[in-house]
Amino acid sequence: MAKKTLIEVAVNGAWTRKYQPAIPVTAREVIADGVACIKAGAAVIHAHTLDPDTGRQNADVDNAAAFMDGIRAQVDAIVYPTIVGGKPDPSDPAWLWRPTVELAKRGILEWGVLDPGSVNFCRYDVGPSGLGGMGGNGLYANPNNSLEAAAALAAQYKFHPAYACYEAGFVRQGALLHRHHPTMPVPVYRLMFSTGMTFSFPPEPWAVEAYAKLLERFAPGAPWMVAGLAVDVLPLIPTVVALGGGVRVGLEDAMLGEQRSNVQLVEAAVNAIQKAGSEPKTTAEVRAELAAWKGPAA
Repeated sequence: MAKKTLIEVAVNGAWTRKYQPAIPVTAREVIADGVACIKAGAAVIHAHTLDPDTGRQNADVDNAAAFMDGIRAQVDAIVYPTIVGGKPDPSDPAWLWRPTVELAKRGILEWGVLDPGSVNFCRYDVGPSGLGGMGGNGLYANPNNSLEAAAALAAQYKFHPAYACYEAGFVRQGALLHRHHPTMPVPVYRLMFSTGMTFSFPPEPWAVEAYAKLLERFAPGAPWMVAGLAVDVLPLIPTVVALGGGVRVGLEDAMLGEQRSNVQLVEAAVNAIQKAGSEPKTTAEVRAELAAWKGPAA
């Protein structure tokens, strides 16, 4: 069988158009971009649900459902959102995943965001005391009790956790969560790199190799891809293909002010994957591989 490589596209993100002018914001825009990216060779679409007036991230379940259903009405695709709970609720460690649960109850959620750890986001261009919020600086907190509660929800509602691994320890904690919740569908490890921010490793082949070794030790055989924020991961594709991983591209992850469209980034990824001796996986192939996975390491 010919080698195949997964392509995911993160079409927007919480940057707002101030920082990433070409992102789709409305459900209609996300649908158009998502369909075009699947036709260009992607298998998975990730999008944030955004306020149409401000572009800021919100918890609009109906909006997320609209772009999820809208894309899948036209093409076969895995479509999953970043959608977070509204006001924090100290009495409920899983408050952040309430909208995710609602989508799961509607029967339309295949993957859901579950990032197994906390991290400081710091942009090089503004420094530790610079812009906050939408500018990309600040603490992203996922305490242990919240992660346990979210993993239990993934097991209950049978969605694949999409693990954004911003530091190497996220891989180990993600694997531990899976061992604690073995009926949870297999997590997809998204290895996060950055050029413009200080978290994790820079996007270098040795760093991908290090993460691949870590995964083989703590989550052998688990599916993974390279991704990041304020980064260009396209040069990593030869290493990724050689090691059996996937790749995520798109305007959430790209360097701020990226001039290429989401579709152009997918086309560039397809070209690099083919030059490396592989072909893009279809959505059906991604689902089949996830369904065949044997379970977490003991």
